[in-house]
Amino acid sequence: MNTKTKAGASEETKPSRRKFFIGAGVAVGAVAAISQTPVGKAVIQEIGSAVKEKSDSKTMTAHMRKYYESTML
Repeated sequence: MNTKTKAGASEETKPSRRKFFIGAGVAVGAVAAISQTPVGKAVIQEIGSAVKEKSDSKTMTAHMRKYYESTML
């Protein structure tokens, strides 16, 4: 085994920025697709109701409520 094949093998296993962004893009696409299914919509609705229940508590200020409402899609 020469040094070129060793270097090539280590480059294949080394993580790269391109692979990271491709993986992140695939993950975002999968989440977007799943969120449009009936199960995904039910989960989103449940999360929304939990956030709304939490926002009704007395410890949250009006500014905090406005921020959390702005983050909901």
